[in-house]
Amino acid sequence: MVNKNVASRETSQDRSRAEQLAAAKKLGTAASANLIDENEAELAEAFILPGGEAGQDEANVDIVPEQADEFTCASCFMVRHRSQLAREEQGQKYCTECEG
Repeated sequence: MVNKNVASRETSQDRSRAEQLAAAKKLGTAASANLIDENEAELAEAFILPGGEAGQDEANVDIVPEQADEFTCASCFMVRHRSQLAREEQGQKYCTECEG
């Protein structure tokens, strides 16, 4: 008698979810990855981690050309001060970090 009462409380949504889970078990874990709740995905997009991007504001950055006492490393392409020059070979300059 108890089983009939429990069974009668099932909704169509419960049955649908049970069918999805049963199908996922048959297909394996790759298929079950597709069963992610859409609401969870929306919540994840709205969640901001500490130190993360807080808004859609534009970053205002002044770009300054390479100065006379700087060089661009041919390995890492970083602009470095001439005091960090490790070697120069065939017109290519390399920083101390790359030559480390």
